Amino acid sequence: MAKRGILEAVDGMIRIELRLNGERRELRVGAAESLLEALRREGLKGAKKGCDSGECGSCTVLLDGKPALACLLFAAQAHGREVLTIEGLGAPARPHPIQKAFVDAGAVQCGYCIPGMVLAAKALLDENPDPDEPAVRRALDGNLCRCTGYVKQVEAVRLAARRLRGKRP
Repeated sequence: MAKRGILEAVDGMIRIELRLNGERRELRVGAAESLLEALRREGLKGAKKGCDSGECGSCTVLLDGKPALACLLFAAQAHGREVLTIEGLGAPARPHPIQKAFVDAGAVQCGYCIPGMVLAAKALLDENPDPDEPAVRRALDGNLCRCTGYVKQVEAVRLAARRLRGKRP
């Protein structure tokens, strides 16, 4: 992969290289194009365009393992970095344990906010495998949900934490 500081402009587009969902990728992006726009153009629709101002969390991806709002990042800022979207975390036939816990706990309603919440939960559990309820609530704080009171989502993250530590509920 190219060095992080080197970008190449061709025909008004910027060529970036990144690891996207575990695979080395090269993308051509506009100078003012958001990471969210680039991902969706590439067919990755899990990150949603909600508020487009960084308030709702529906566009959350993991950038080098940390939650990031794709609507607020220029795509070029992902050059030389690792981006994980919900599509790279698990698949319907083989969901990640966090995704499975969200389903099992009844935490998925309309589903619009869930990809961002799942990725925020992954970042939390990667850092803290046994978070208490306040830590879970802080981790999910930037993800707005209009369907619930967050109780089921908090339960889902704590269930996933137990399962990932090898303790069955």
